[in-house]
Amino acid sequence: MLLLAFDTATPAVTMAVCEPDGDGARVRAQASSVDARRHGELLAPGIAAVVEQAGARPADLTHIAVGIGPGPYTGLRVGLATAHALADALGIACHGVHTLDALALGSGRDTPFVAATDARRKEVFWARYADARTRTGEIRVDRPAEIDTGGLPAIGQGALMYPAEFGLDGDAPAAAEPLYPSAAHVGGFALRALAAGEPLPEPRPLYLRRPDAVEPGGPKKVRQWQA
Repeated sequence: MLLLAFDTATPAVTMAVCEPDGDGARVRAQASSVDARRHGELLAPGIAAVVEQAGARPADLTHIAVGIGPGPYTGLRVGLATAHALADALGIACHGVHTLDALALGSGRDTPFVAATDARRKEVFWARYADARTRTGEIRVDRPAEIDTGGLPAIGQGALMYPAEFGLDGDAPAAAEPLYPSAAHVGGFALRALAAGEPLPEPRPLYLRRPDAVEPGGPKKVRQWQA
C-alpha cells in the first residue's frame, strides 16, 4: 500500500507519500509550505516532487487521503478537487481526514487538549481531544471568547491568534505547536484507520457555516422620472 496525502484547508500546503509500518506509518517523502494565497500554484508541483522523492510513480499509488477541513472555501476546494481528479485518473480509492484530527495527531499528546485553526471573521474551528488520536466531540466554529476550554492546553494557529482566550502565556508559539497540520499526519491517520477497519469520512468538504454568497432575488422596481 502506498498512500499520497495532502491538505490545503489552512495556510499550509502540505503533501506526503506514506506506507504502512507495523501499526503505524512510514513517511517516504514529505513537503510543506505556508502561503495562504498560493494553494493552487503549490499543490500540484509539490505532489509531483514528493512522489518522485519517494522513488515512486503515480501508477504506484494505491490510496489518496485528503484533508476535508473545515477551512476557508478556496483553499479547501483546491485540495479536494485535486484529490478527486487524481483518484479518478489513477483508479484508486480516495479518503477524507478531518484537518483538525491530523493537527491533533501531530501534537503527539497523551493528555486532553484543544486544537484550533483560523476560521477568519474573528472565529476559529476547534475541537476537544482526549489525546492525539481521540477527538471527544464535534468540530465547531465559534468566537474565541465564547469557547470554554475547561483550562485545557491549546494547539494550532487558531489558539496562537488568541492567546488570552486560549490561556497561552510565556513562549506562546512553542506552546501552541504544531500550528498547522502535516500531510504526514493526514497519511498516518488514514493508514491507521484503514488497518483497523475503521471508517474514514467521505472526501467532501466539511462546511460549518453558510456561504457568504447568496442567490440574488428578483429585480428591483425602478420608478421612471418624469419632467
